[in-house]
Amino acid sequence: MKLSSCGIDCAACKFSVEQGQRCPGCYAVKGKPFWSTDGICDLYVCAADKGVHNCGKCGEFPCGMLQTWAYQEEGENGQRIENLRNLEKIL
Repeated sequence: MKLSSCGIDCAACKFSVEQGQRCPGCYAVKGKPFWSTDGICDLYVCAADKGVHNCGKCGEFPCGMLQTWAYQEEGENGQRIENLRNLEKIL
């Protein structure tokens, strides 16, 4: 499973193919996905600033910002947090 820094399964991400664009993933675009309204993903920046590959490696996991993103009304109901928890169990 290829995960973004915040735990989205890239294969299941609604933004992987949208408006004729294909997102190569947050690491490839250095946290600047085409769908971002302000040009950069705050979760990617936070993980990068802390020197961790993904939010699951952060000592504050799951922080308030990640929980807000993970439980948005149109969101995946916390799936990205579970993805990161499961990834840690596998590794």
